[in-house]
Amino acid sequence: MSEKISGPEPLWSRYAEQFPVRNRLIYLNHAAVAPLSKAAAEAMKGLADDCSQFGSLHYRDWLAVYEGVRVAAARLTGAERSEIALVKNTSEGIATVAMGLDWKPGDRMVGFREEFPANYYPWKRLEEKGIEVTWLSVGDPLERIEEACRGARLLAVSFVQFLSGYRAPIQAIGEICHRNHCIYLVDAIQGLGAFPVDVRSCHIDALAADGHKWILGPEGCGILYISKGLQDRVEPVEFGWTNVAGYNDYASRDMALRPDAGRYECGTLNTIGCYGLKAAIELLLEVNPGKIAPVVQNLGDRIYEGVVTRGYEVLGTRTPETGAGIVSFRKPGMEAIEVVKKLSAAGIAAAPRAGWVRTSPHFYISPSDIDQMLAELP
Repeated sequence: MSEKISGPEPLWSRYAEQFPVRNRLIYLNHAAVAPLSKAAAEAMKGLADDCSQFGSLHYRDWLAVYEGVRVAAARLTGAERSEIALVKNTSEGIATVAMGLDWKPGDRMVGFREEFPANYYPWKRLEEKGIEVTWLSVGDPLERIEEACRGARLLAVSFVQFLSGYRAPIQAIGEICHRNHCIYLVDAIQGLGAFPVDVRSCHIDALAADGHKWILGPEGCGILYISKGLQDRVEPVEFGWTNVAGYNDYASRDMALRPDAGRYECGTLNTIGCYGLKAAIELLLEVNPGKIAPVVQNLGDRIYEGVVTRGYEVLGTRTPETGAGIVSFRKPGMEAIEVVKKLSAAGIAAAPRAGWVRTSPHFYISPSDIDQMLAELP
């Protein structure tokens, strides 16, 4: 996948060696499961080798890595490390908040119909239990969101929608939630790592994201940011030996909670996943999400313009404010699965989703990779 470079070295070229997948595929499926960065893979291999030879002799190093993930995730989100919990996935992070709040009859929340099931099912279950849910569309104007927030206890929305790639105005929505004293929860898995997020300026109370998409880390290891103020209002639903402050004292029966977001960590962590996640986040911080964002945006724009020129329909309207790394398209008379198979045969990874071909390039993909994908479209 080499190409001639003139002018300042672009990000994709500067970090190409971090992504061996480039030697085999044009990988446009980061919205599903991303390839590991070389740094993440080597960190995980290092632990596997060490554990096979020494068992848990170097357990203190494991503890340092857990802490390192919290610190790196706090830097990535603008949080404090005391506000980061290590979780299995985005679903667990969202469910921790959904089930941990003390919901009462007459409470109401705001949800969005286009959400991925992880940010939809928990609220449908609350609805079945008598909590009122005001269902909106992500395309609704801010005035409609403001109206729905009045008197609502919580609003939950995805930073980037999993199918259309719509990037929500999370700062504007955060200001609405802040004005209306409404808890603000963001499912960030389709945006964190590709676009900057600052939980403080966006007034975000809780944010969840797994590592295996735009963070370029492993599956089954993610983060939950939960603000200090919200921690006292969300009870840990899963309760094990590490939720408590004195968890290192196995003989203790004191169940006082840990004084930070660690209170939501129930038992042994995914250690090898934490090694990979720490390395993955630290690589993103080195590259700088502020520099990654325009690259991802431009790659998405290139796909959008290219498929429209070739007669494909694109899902949603893409603008500089709402575009992200996901572009989904289709053409009448063509099955998405067949288009994806044709791309796969040419060494290009995409995904069929609900009748659409979903593409999702990250910053290490070159513009010529996109052009090659477009040339292979039927």
